[in-house]
Amino acid sequence: MTGQGLRVAVDIGGTFTDICILDEATRTLRVFKTASTPDPIDGVLKGIGDAGIDLADVVLFSHGTTVATNALITRRLPPAAMVCTAGFRDVLEIRRANKEDLWDVYKDVAPPYIRRRDRLTVPERIDSDGKVVTPLDEDATREVARVLCARGVSAVAVCFINAFINPSHEQRAKEIFEEELPGVAISTSSEVLPEIFEHERFSTTVVNAILRPVAGDYIGRLSDRLAEGGLKSDLLLLHSGGGVMTAKTAKDFAGRLAGSGIAAGAIASRHIAMLCGYQNSIGVDMGGTSADVSLVHDGVSRVTKDWHIQFGYPIRFPSIEVLTIGAGGGSLAWIDAAGGLHNGPQSAGANPGPCCYGNGNQVPTNTDANVTLGRLGTDLAGGEIHLERDLAVRSVETGVAQPLKLSTNEAAKAILSVANANMADAVRLISISRGYDPRDFALVAFGGAGALQGVALAKELSIPTVIVPPNPGVTSALGCLLVDIRHDLALSYLASASSADAADVEARFAELEDQARDRLARDGVPADGMSLTRSIDMMYQGQWRSLSVPVPSPITSIEAAVAAFHDLHEREYNFRRDGAPVGLFRLNLVAVGTTPKADLAEHELGKPLPEPRTRRPVDFDETEQPVDTPIYWRPNLPAGADIPGPAIIDQLDSTTVVPPGVTAHVDKWLNLILKISEA
Repeated sequence: MTGQGLRVAVDIGGTFTDICILDEATRTLRVFKTASTPDPIDGVLKGIGDAGIDLADVVLFSHGTTVATNALITRRLPPAAMVCTAGFRDVLEIRRANKEDLWDVYKDVAPPYIRRRDRLTVPERIDSDGKVVTPLDEDATREVARVLCARGVSAVAVCFINAFINPSHEQRAKEIFEEELPGVAISTSSEVLPEIFEHERFSTTVVNAILRPVAGDYIGRLSDRLAEGGLKSDLLLLHSGGGVMTAKTAKDFAGRLAGSGIAAGAIASRHIAMLCGYQNSIGVDMGGTSADVSLVHDGVSRVTKDWHIQFGYPIRFPSIEVLTIGAGGGSLAWIDAAGGLHNGPQSAGANPGPCCYGNGNQVPTNTDANVTLGRLGTDLAGGEIHLERDLAVRSVETGVAQPLKLSTNEAAKAILSVANANMADAVRLISISRGYDPRDFALVAFGGAGALQGVALAKELSIPTVIVPPNPGVTSALGCLLVDIRHDLALSYLASASSADAADVEARFAELEDQARDRLARDGVPADGMSLTRSIDMMYQGQWRSLSVPVPSPITSIEAAVAAFHDLHEREYNFRRDGAPVGLFRLNLVAVGTTPKADLAEHELGKPLPEPRTRRPVDFDETEQPVDTPIYWRPNLPAGADIPGPAIIDQLDSTTVVPPGVTAHVDKWLNLILKISEA
């Protein structure tokens, strides 16, 4: 593809690197998949080469990466240290004294990212009002720097008690460390997360510190190799909050790259649903190993600050709320000692993969069940991958049918029913438990396996509409093309609503907005491209969990915010206490720098539906026996076509199941809209 105005998005997963290319002139979208490599940069450049991209023609390069997430999971981290107030070196290890599984006495929480011998202390103390009780001992700080220099650390996290309200000691310690430890990445808690609750603040700062060398090395090498290839535009990196950062910002706030890849799918799901006219949507990204579930209400993705990569070590940067469960095409079906059928979270992975891959696995998977029922054909990826149906059928028979005394097809349906029930439970957690009715939403089914299960999952939840994007298997990469530069700023503000002064709150927000404009200006965003959105975290006094309440600019009344808080609390928790005192906890500001976006091409409606490519027997949940079913090739389906069920729609990266009684409509953007009448 030549010609000016290419927008390129790259999303790296554990198995594949996905590439989306949008031509601004023609608004055409091309997608490519290539195998991920041990050094992810090699996979990126190989994919770009295979796609025939001239980097000199690229005006936007957006990238979602799992480098930061994988570093935390595998613990392949640079030597790092933590410097904290004397007496507080164990805050990181004490945590909240809780466990992920309360009843498993043998399961321990993972060790801290920085071991105890590398958590050093200096004398200093600031009280809860921000007053200096014990001045920073600068000689002791320089001695700590000497020790860290001898240990060869690459990163230091400076975490002092109450620095969120008075950062002067942290700022001075940072200056000393920068003098004594040139080239070492220094992160302070007052810059990274200026909030109360020392464990969460310390943990987030440590994550940010240890990822800075990892991200800095990766971003630096990738930027250099892209520049050598001719790229002149900025490299933008997707972060967990649903925006992108420039390379410079990402090096300073590397902790925000944790969860980068997961956010991309949620962003794309939201965009596609709104394109189709649905302000409320639930995205289900089902791949080979897991399924990621996200929710959008009134066009806004749910955002959380309560998340982690490993339990016990929270990352309090705002993140699009995504619930991940072990349900994918490779999830294993197994029977417990009591004779109960389970699905996942164990997975066959990419190697050996499902039994039908012929690589030695003998435990049935969801893919094997779909092949057994005829819903999935034996040739995938345009014929590049051949599946052995006999191996799939044999695994279902021996693994499930015979032990449970079922027919082979009944066993295959049971396997998929359990998988759908697991995903439905995840959807209920992110919808019903948050006060949302799934029946008011459209389901966006994507990922390599999402379209296979989409209608069955929707029926389980009484969702009336399923949307399948044009390229389900690479939808996450598309999400990288649909985001703006975004910074999330916050400031602790502890006061009761009855005593809070609206003018003082407005002044604090003005301080945050000055910081936000400065950051966006450094990112090259013009003043007319900046958008600032405010919210206040509030709670009933006596609680410590808060809700984020949107507020206008300027703020003239705290009472209006309190009324909005009561309404929000009732929706989230199904009760309200209008007479109870309310407290303000934190001021939040979302700063967005709008990046230009090219629209996807619209296609002419009304062309006739082509003949099916072939036919084969397919067993649906709605039928007792396999029925002769037309098999369509999705690239041949024109905009405006209606495909009545039963039907199977194949394409390079996914397969869509259209059961009896369901009709699939191809809209002008080539999305499949499946209407479920019984819902």
